[in-house]
Amino acid sequence: MSGHSKWATTKRAKGATDARRAILFTKLAKLITVAARDKGGDPAINFSLRLAMDKAKAANMPKDNIDRAIKRGTGDGDGAIIEEMVYEGFGPSGVAIILKCLTDNKNRASSELKHLFSEYGGSLAGPGAVAWQFEHKGVIRLNNEQLTGRNWDELELQLIDLGAQDIIKGDEGVTVYCGVSDLQKVRKGLEDLNFNLEDAAMEYVAKEKVKVDDETGQKISAFLEALDENEDVEDYYTNLE
Repeated sequence: MSGHSKWATTKRAKGATDARRAILFTKLAKLITVAARDKGGDPAINFSLRLAMDKAKAANMPKDNIDRAIKRGTGDGDGAIIEEMVYEGFGPSGVAIILKCLTDNKNRASSELKHLFSEYGGSLAGPGAVAWQFEHKGVIRLNNEQLTGRNWDELELQLIDLGAQDIIKGDEGVTVYCGVSDLQKVRKGLEDLNFNLEDAAMEYVAKEKVKVDDETGQKISAFLEALDENEDVEDYYTNLE
């Protein structure tokens, strides 16, 4: 199931078609708006806003779009009130999934999600049914290009000193896990080491991951693609390996 990993999601964001890009920009605008609404429109003192803006810039979202989203959040723009909703459920073959949604219509979002889960053989679940299988963590991804020329042993020690709880090397790069409260410090430390970070966020990370066969993987991939195309779904997290 590596084809629908967070690494792949980042790549798709950069090479999206016009239709997918429009959906992505809508999602990013909501994320920026909510961050600005909750803690103000200055990214220098609003870490959540800075993370959202960095995601938008990595996806090549125009500056005007970003500025409008911030103004909307600080009350200087028009638009309906956006609410953050977290849903739990089971996807195809019982795969655990947590959905983070940003929507201006809770009834529409709930109805559409129920339909999607049902269509792909899954079901929404009540609060707590899935969440116990996950931990909320700070996650930073460094791709192989960023690691070229770095002394890995030295970098690993620096990451631990900054507060990294776990460091996983994979085919496409390194994933760094830390406590949510340490994400800002770890990110700042990496920036001081001249890393250009495009993928840093607070995510739900599965405590234990499951493997699925290719047929099941294709069903799950189709389900996740459908979630990608839903404008209310900001992000999703699964226990897939």
